Amino acid sequence: MLKNFFMRFLRMVIGLFIYSFGIVLTIRANLGLAPWDVFHQGVTKHIPITMGQASIFVGLIIVIIFCIMREKLGLGTIFNMVLIGIFIDFFLSLKFLPDMQNFFSGLLMMIAGLFILAFASFLYIGAGFGAGPRDGLMVAVTKRTKWPVGVVRAVIEVSVLVIGYFLGGYVGIGTVISAFGVSQAVQIVFSLLKFDVKTVKQESLIDNIKFFKAYISKRNGDGDF
Repeated sequence: MLKNFFMRFLRMVIGLFIYSFGIVLTIRANLGLAPWDVFHQGVTKHIPITMGQASIFVGLIIVIIFCIMREKLGLGTIFNMVLIGIFIDFFLSLKFLPDMQNFFSGLLMMIAGLFILAFASFLYIGAGFGAGPRDGLMVAVTKRTKWPVGVVRAVIEVSVLVIGYFLGGYVGIGTVISAFGVSQAVQIVFSLLKFDVKTVKQESLIDNIKFFKAYISKRNGDGDF
């Protein structure tokens, strides 16, 4: 069982790595950023930090909100918050990913980025370590307001988009493509991979702590787990 845990953990980290690459492709498409990235870039216009650091900073604020709302955190929530920001900065520093200079090459890169995001979502969601901070916020607000999840997602994304725009984030046709296209890409990829998110049991940090306590206890007993 411990081997299975670490294989799932590796799957999550690889998924977050690939997810970050997909985000950077949508940025380098140079057609306009996704709503949350508009907000992250807007933050960098006023605080001397990178896009990746802004992503971590915003994720940390959301995690604090989680704690205030007494929502359960998952290992995936924490690693999503930290690793995606680190990986984004890593990919943005690479010279082989220039900004696209025309609409069609930008569109191709944007679409590629969205499908990579969808595949990465399959990897890290399937690992079962919990949702990332932004998706978790959507779930938490849905539980509190009793509004439909689609309405909550729209309200959150429009809100961060508007704030990000006024902070100086880049809004363009790519923003619209990203906002509406990512759900279609996810649906296509999940369908092709026959992946149903409802079948995945998402574990909290408390579940992981209990697992390791049981492992240590078992190992101190008969040595088999």
